[in-house]
Amino acid sequence: MSDSTTARPVVLDVWCELQCPDCHTALEDLRALRARFGDRLELRLRHFPLDKHKHAFSAAQAAEEAAEQGKGWPYAEAVLERTDDLAARGEPVLLEVARELGLDAEEFDTALIDGRHILIVDADQAEGKAIGVTGTPTYVIGGERLDGGKSQEGLRARIEEIAERLLRERTDTP
Repeated sequence: MSDSTTARPVVLDVWCELQCPDCHTALEDLRALRARFGDRLELRLRHFPLDKHKHAFSAAQAAEEAAEQGKGWPYAEAVLERTDDLAARGEPVLLEVARELGLDAEEFDTALIDGRHILIVDADQAEGKAIGVTGTPTYVIGGERLDGGKSQEGLRARIEEIAERLLRERTDTP
C-alpha cells in the first residue's frame, strides 16, 4: 500500500506577470527548481498582471488558453523569454508563440477576443491582492510569501529550504 502523503507534491504558487522583466529574470530559478525537485514540486502559475504593462492582461489570458491546450508552462516560459518583444509589439507576439509551440493560434485569437479566460485571471489577481501580493514575481510555498519583485537574491535557496523541509515532514508523518 502506498502512502498518499509522500506522493503529493509540494506546491509553489508563482505569482507572475508575463511582461515583467523581473519574472523574466526569475525564469532561470524556476527552471533550476524544476530540475532539482522534478514532480515533487508543483509550480502553479498564478496571474498578477500589473497596470504598468500594457499587454500583461492579454498575456495572462493567452497563458490560460495555452494551459487549456496542454502547454501552460512551456507557453509562459516562451513568452517570458520575449518580454521586450511583447512590450514592443503586443498581442501578435502571443499568437506567434502559440504557433511556434504547435498550439491552435486561431483559438488563441478567439479566446483573446471573447475573453473566456478573464475570470480566471481576475480571480488570481484578487487572491493575490488578498494575500498581500503587490508585485511580481511573488512566491508562496508552505504558507510563506516571498517577494521577488524587490530582489531575486537568495530566493531560490529559501524556496529550496522550505520545499526540502515540507517534503521531509511529509515522509516523516506516519
